[in-house]
Amino acid sequence: MSISNYAELALLDTLRGTSYSAAGTYLKLHTGDPGEAGTSNAATETTRKSVSFSAASSGSMSSSATVEWTNVAATETYSHWSLWDASTSGNCLWTGALASSAAVTAGDTFQITSLTLTLD
Repeated sequence: MSISNYAELALLDTLRGTSYSAAGTYLKLHTGDPGEAGTSNAATETTRKSVSFSAASSGSMSSSATVEWTNVAATETYSHWSLWDASTSGNCLWTGALASSAAVTAGDTFQITSLTLTLD
């Protein structure tokens, strides 16, 4: 799991009084490591789904509800995710791997029941 360069700089800027707040957070699927910018190995299913998180505690925070894609666009295997501050375009905030890869068939429903972001 990796916090993006964009989010690292935004966090550092808060220490000098520059505020930052994401209007929302959106999850995107990937078929391999998305890289620091979140743009590599994008899944054919391009819809970013809104995800909400509980309050941070002990260096981590978890999603507060299941994130679901219905009628996925293609037959492929999802292995990673990226988190963005907009439903399209925007800035990548965080990337990570799923607990286990998931093979889906076009038209399937895919769910992520829990996502935890952790700072080391």
